Amino acid sequence: MTSRESGKREALDPASGTAEHTAAAFPLPESMTGRASPAKAAVGDKPVFAYIASLPQPQRGIAETIDDLAARTLPELQRSVKWGMAYYGVGDGWCFSSGGFAGHVKLMFINGATLEPVPPVTPVGMGKSTRGVELESVADIDEDQIAAWMKQVTAKPGVGGPKH
Repeated sequence: MTSRESGKREALDPASGTAEHTAAAFPLPESMTGRASPAKAAVGDKPVFAYIASLPQPQRGIAETIDDLAARTLPELQRSVKWGMAYYGVGDGWCFSSGGFAGHVKLMFINGATLEPVPPVTPVGMGKSTRGVELESVADIDEDQIAAWMKQVTAKPGVGGPKH
């Protein structure tokens, strides 16, 4: 049974590639400047699940909900950890990211300025057209709106080229 099938995520021990059962979390930055976390860049589901598992609550619950919504909404979803955050894409480029910060999770859509309606947050240092939302709790997640943004943004060209 995979992590997706069981609905559980486990942190991976990089040395052995096996799951760790620790609750070690790292401190989260206050703002969008610098790296979002010490998570290493890596392509695939396992690194993203490990990144999400490393987040403290409530950020972990928010990030898990976003990841689950993305998986339900986008059948061809691909994942990666880049710049200390989870990145998501379909096709030839990354389309949105989710990162844990002190007090919230930022869900940012690359080319978000072209979405309808335009997401309200313009992040610092993520490009002129990136827009998103800051989520302080799972209750802040409007699944219908976020799923609509996910579908819209993946229909546009992503950034970063192929994910392989």
